[in-house]
Amino acid sequence: MLFSYLAHRRACMAKQQERQNRIDDLNPVYHEPLTAQESHMISLPISALISSVHSDSLSPTEILLAYGKQALKAHRETNCLTEIMISDAEHWANGCNKDGPLAGVPVSLKDEIGVKGWDACIGYSAWVGRPRQDDSAMVRLLRDAGAVPFVKTNVPVTLMSFESGNDVFGRTTNPFSKAHTAGGSSGGEGALIACGGSRIGVGTDVAGSIRVPAHWSGMYAIRASVGRFPKTGSPTSVPGQEFVPAVHSPMARTLEDLETFFRAVIEMKPWEYDHSALHMPWRSVRLEADKPMKWGIMWDDGVVIPSPACHRALDIVARTLKAHGHNVVTIKPPSPYEGFVTGSQLLFADASKTSVHPIRTGDQQDAGVIQAQFMASLPRWVKRVYAWYLRYIRGDEVFAGLMETWHEKTVSECWALVARREEYRKAWFDMWRETDIDFVLTVPNPTPAVPHGGMKQGFIACGYTFLFNMLDYSAGVLPVTRVDSAKDVLPASFKARNTVEAGVYELYDAKAMHGLPVGVQVVGKRLDEEKVLEAMKIVEKLLMQDGLAYPVFTL
Repeated sequence: MLFSYLAHRRACMAKQQERQNRIDDLNPVYHEPLTAQESHMISLPISALISSVHSDSLSPTEILLAYGKQALKAHRETNCLTEIMISDAEHWANGCNKDGPLAGVPVSLKDEIGVKGWDACIGYSAWVGRPRQDDSAMVRLLRDAGAVPFVKTNVPVTLMSFESGNDVFGRTTNPFSKAHTAGGSSGGEGALIACGGSRIGVGTDVAGSIRVPAHWSGMYAIRASVGRFPKTGSPTSVPGQEFVPAVHSPMARTLEDLETFFRAVIEMKPWEYDHSALHMPWRSVRLEADKPMKWGIMWDDGVVIPSPACHRALDIVARTLKAHGHNVVTIKPPSPYEGFVTGSQLLFADASKTSVHPIRTGDQQDAGVIQAQFMASLPRWVKRVYAWYLRYIRGDEVFAGLMETWHEKTVSECWALVARREEYRKAWFDMWRETDIDFVLTVPNPTPAVPHGGMKQGFIACGYTFLFNMLDYSAGVLPVTRVDSAKDVLPASFKARNTVEAGVYELYDAKAMHGLPVGVQVVGKRLDEEKVLEAMKIVEKLLMQDGLAYPVFTL
């Protein structure tokens, strides 16, 4: 154990020193303030950057310099970066495909995405100093499209958390409040993009890992259905876990950038880069803002009711759509709680053993993962007794149902759960058809960004995003408003309905959260990403028309 601890500390110190050396060794110009031209450059949508490279009015190296400066500034504020690839990126920019659909666009990457010659340790000290031997399928596609990968971003160790922190790289903070998290597991991406240090990033999502950072840091993301984006060649904390597959998906500073990037990736034919990618070309969809559509709102997942701030954001969108002639209805979908119970058992079928296996002695673990491990490790008879107490003495069916099912699964138990998953997916399919809705609207998380360490109470409160991973639906998040300490106070009459909800509301403090971003989630059917992007455009357009545009953050 001592040797394991010493190896852990040495690896952490070495990696942090390596990161600092790479920053210090950059051309001194990267440490200078942005020029007026560079400030203008980073304000441009990526479509304008691409056009400028195509016309030779801007060079990829000029663009890289501007974003390299801003990324380092964002890192100083939030500790969002892991691998500083800028020196190599200068060579990549010089040789990039200047005719490609992403010509000269700097792209940031979540730490796990494989880049040849660079680590992808995802916070495990045991994986430090193991550079990837090849580019991942995603990176090969980006290079061929003319994009320039230039930095990688922070994650939680194990990737199983909505808070990005680890001993190797430290903790990432929210751009709006150093006391609050930027989210996870793609939290470094969220912080970097929100600060303007990147306009486009690639993250991964298995339970809300791009959507929660978008919600908590005030930017845009869309969770793509399985097979739309390439993912082969990137390490993960749970290799082989395909019951609720993780997906690579984009995150962006603006909705326009999100669509431009998504379209470019699909037009590059990802199925020619990755055997797991579907042969599905881009489909042009056009929805008119003034053409009434039917939007179904899920106000409550039955586990944690949305906080006043998040309810207000959802209500703003609902009222705006109604005011412009859209049909907005409250839906009662198949029990989100049932979906969460089934999906969580599948995701943690190994009782977290795989994700914690690389952790060395003394390695920081996320508070939520520790809770999950503890629950899984208890003898089943103890859990049955505790569940009986919760159910019949405390009247807490929600936590009782989770507690008694949280254990390592046998193969036959996994098969039975997959069958339940498919039955549940059919129930949602039937609901969608019977209600004839076009989209579902809901919150991305019950609260705005929580304080650091909040996963101890809040790790189970991922139902509003995880549900759509279980269903494999397309789901986007866009920022709508910010927390208002006067409007969003929790009523004195509030009483938690269950243990999970009680834990979450220990974290909610409208005064402390004042000014934090709040987003809304727009959900479409499986593989309907183009349609969801159009729906997000409608919501944003109508909010802007009514003077409710979200104020873009400037670092």
